Amino acid sequence: MSFAICLQNVHKVYNNISVVTDLSLTIHPGEIFGLLGPNGAGKSTTIRMLTTLTQPTQGDIVVAGYDVVRQPAGVKKQIGVVLQQTSVDTDLTVWENMEFHGRMHHIPRHRRQQEIKRWLEYVELADRRSDLVKTLSGGMKRRLQIARALLHQPQILFLDEPTVGLDPQTRRRLWEIIKGLNQQGMTILLTTHYMEEVEYLCNRIGIIDSGSLIELGTLPELRQKHGEGLLMKQNGDRWDYMFFPTLPEAETYLSQQNNKTGMMVRPSNLEDIFVELTGRNLD
Repeated sequence: MSFAICLQNVHKVYNNISVVTDLSLTIHPGEIFGLLGPNGAGKSTTIRMLTTLTQPTQGDIVVAGYDVVRQPAGVKKQIGVVLQQTSVDTDLTVWENMEFHGRMHHIPRHRRQQEIKRWLEYVELADRRSDLVKTLSGGMKRRLQIARALLHQPQILFLDEPTVGLDPQTRRRLWEIIKGLNQQGMTILLTTHYMEEVEYLCNRIGIIDSGSLIELGTLPELRQKHGEGLLMKQNGDRWDYMFFPTLPEAETYLSQQNNKTGMMVRPSNLEDIFVELTGRNLD
């Protein structure tokens, strides 16, 4: 089977400090993969290696059939990247940003015009084509970044914190845009600090910490492995957690306690599992 993304025994060392350690991971064509990790876990470095911005110290990385070290130009033609930071030119219009990107990718003029129109309509910015980007809202700028990243018809889309700082309504709209792209067959790698975003969008989830992959699977698989029922007990100003294989087992345990003060039971979620594995919340 050919993979959209394949990392094998990847290491990255900066100034004698190991940032990524023996990372092996495969992502299937057509899936939305969520990559999670606390700040400093090696997540950003991994994305930089996948998108050819930095080279691995050791190991092999193949993206869309191209080796990131030996064939970086081939990789760049097949990927679209949407960074957390606003990377569009705010002094140009919406259309000019798209036009510039299309020319950088040497897209022929006739097809370039068609694709610009298509993707601006897809992200609902066609009516703002002549507006300066500086006049757009944060959500509109993010949608423009997505449209621009799709202009050269990449196979794989990298989304780094795509909805950070956006209001809930705008975030939900972007979720639908992302889902729609995936339904068209696009492979998407998503990093985010919003657990509900991963639960809603992602087929599989990888959690990295201290430069290593510490968990991998679908949300149902992770819940089955770590426990589908959770008992929470208040301990001063914090909560202690106990996982149970099923919710009924957690409820049974609670019913057997003589003092139930400060205790409650609920289904476990991805954030519970993340905290259990890493020992801290996402920063």
